[in-house]
Amino acid sequence: MGDAIRPMLIAQVTDIHLGFQPDDPAELNRKRFDDVLASLLALDPRPDLLLASGDLTEAGTLSSYRTLKSLCDDLPFPVLPALGNHDDRTNFCSVFSDVPLMAGGHVQYCHDAGPLRIVVLDTLEAGRHGGSFDDTRAAWLDAALAASPKPTIVVLHHPPIETGNGWMTESADAPWVELLRATLAPHRHVIRLLSGHLHRAIVTGWGGTTLAVCPSTAPQVALDFRALDADRPDGRDMIVAEGPGFALHYWTGRDLVTHFGTGGDHPVLARYNARMQPTVRHILAER
Repeated sequence: MGDAIRPMLIAQVTDIHLGFQPDDPAELNRKRFDDVLASLLALDPRPDLLLASGDLTEAGTLSSYRTLKSLCDDLPFPVLPALGNHDDRTNFCSVFSDVPLMAGGHVQYCHDAGPLRIVVLDTLEAGRHGGSFDDTRAAWLDAALAASPKPTIVVLHHPPIETGNGWMTESADAPWVELLRATLAPHRHVIRLLSGHLHRAIVTGWGGTTLAVCPSTAPQVALDFRALDADRPDGRDMIVAEGPGFALHYWTGRDLVTHFGTGGDHPVLARYNARMQPTVRHILAER
């Protein structure tokens, strides 16, 4: 089967925030990440690769990156990391020395994934919570996208969207958002933007393509669409212990289909046995 029609499965994790509890062997974020990795390893077929779309660590420490690197090195599929606002380029590059850098030191690179091409962007600006994207990174992205007509996935930490969800959102007309939109506009072979940062599963159309935001492996951000006043704390929920999330992007040979899941054990309410067989037969017969 040729590359153009070979199905493949791309896993995504984001906002791992390793080291939130430094030197604690029972760290909650580490356990949640381990639960997600166990779920991915239990899949049959297993993913072809894993995207890790930023906020890999809580504070960008060398020890946190070393822990993450040891976990990634034990996986049976390649891991493509991106950087988020909690990351530190210098410490990341010291530990993940095999990850390519663009001129200027940004962690931006391309990966040939058989029928697909993956382009990883660096939207980190030190000291800033939100995203950043400048002319230098834009010129690199434009050239990278022009280099191949393959269906392409662009991975970045910060989603360039206004979500309506209180404090975790972006200005729709922010300069970096407009620059990213303009840079992507000529490249109609970009089939998906994949991001993190928001600690929730979100899907929307953006810039002529589809943006899928992966839920975090660390605890999620609470849903709350009320206006937020920086001068008046109102006691609302902000971080909630929903299950550790991940995404699976299934390439059918024509389309990229995104699924969301949670790591850990879940109650099983039905199995494929004699009782379920008539239902399965009926469904398959319709196809």
